[in-house]
Amino acid sequence: MEVAGAQAIVDVGVCVSKGRLVLRIVIGGVVFALVHWLLYWRFIRATGVRGPAKVVGAVVLGVLWLAIVVALGAGSSYSQEPIRPVVWLGLTWSAAMFYLLLGLLVIGLVLLIARIARFPHRTRLLQGMSAVLVVAAVGTVAYGVYEADNPRVVAVELRSPKLPAELDGIRVAVVADIHVGAARGAAFTQRVVDLVNDQRPDLIVLPGDLIDGSVELVGPDIAPIAGLTSKYGTFAVAGNHEGYVDGVADWMDYWETLGLRTLRNQRAEIEINGATLAIAGVYDYAASDPYGPDLDAAMAGHRSDRFIMLLAHQPRQAPDSAAHGVDLQVSGHTHGGQIWPLTHVVGRVNGTVAGLDRVGDMRLYTTRGVGAWGPPVRVGAPPDISILTLRRG
Repeated sequence: MEVAGAQAIVDVGVCVSKGRLVLRIVIGGVVFALVHWLLYWRFIRATGVRGPAKVVGAVVLGVLWLAIVVALGAGSSYSQEPIRPVVWLGLTWSAAMFYLLLGLLVIGLVLLIARIARFPHRTRLLQGMSAVLVVAAVGTVAYGVYEADNPRVVAVELRSPKLPAELDGIRVAVVADIHVGAARGAAFTQRVVDLVNDQRPDLIVLPGDLIDGSVELVGPDIAPIAGLTSKYGTFAVAGNHEGYVDGVADWMDYWETLGLRTLRNQRAEIEINGATLAIAGVYDYAASDPYGPDLDAAMAGHRSDRFIMLLAHQPRQAPDSAAHGVDLQVSGHTHGGQIWPLTHVVGRVNGTVAGLDRVGDMRLYTTRGVGAWGPPVRVGAPPDISILTLRRG
């Protein structure tokens, strides 16, 4: 009887999940259909495109709309691998569409001024600006795709008077926001692993958002992370995306099978050259119980005269971390803004975009992350694997 009741609850949950997915696809499909109609009207009808070019333009926009709808449905419902090229196209097009819509606002303003000034050649002006906008948007996104596909290694040095002399010079690799599962798979994870291992770090930390999707479907995409090698191990915390499909615990349990040591509002102490390096980790800043951040639990029993590094996915955790006596917080989440001009919005929301900051007596380091969420595109925010060298002083 109890088994049947439990199964009924599971069945209801599955139905609710499928219902939400269908609703998301329908609403998203309608919204994006209206956006594509706007693009058709402004770039084809309003500019006077005729004949075969008009038909081709309409067909291309229709195919791109379909690719976005497929991407909307692929997030949690089925395996990405068979349709990954379509998802990649839809997500990449969404970035180009973003720039086209921004450009249309500028064109609209210019045309308004031209109308007020009674400029006589407004149609030619529209045609010229539209052509420039299309070339600029496509070119920018093409550059962004290349940028996103070429992570770089960034070297950063941090000093702390509390760092034991025996730990001076220890190198910590920071790998955040891989986001495999939608447009990218196991091949990208393997490239990241190879880049990190080439640096021969002493320690590796993963501040969350490694995946997008469920353990069942996306688990194989992150599995190559098991190949990370370092002297003193690999430590990981969950980001906000780990809880979007499966439970946070499901992902962290899976990571443990890959050799990662997960920190769940916990602290670990590593003995290195006779000295102790304390590493704490908390759940995501925006998560709720039972997976909400608990710095009191993570810091319990820590001696205040000892150096401690905290892994916290979002830099917004920093004020609370500083108040708890943390010496160094390592975060990700921001992607450095990922796509300009969103950099400015990201900075306002998170208090930082990327790099080193000081919050009270604490240092905050925020990596741009190595992957990309949504569009596999980076504009003005190159992806990075950070190598932090800790120094006493």
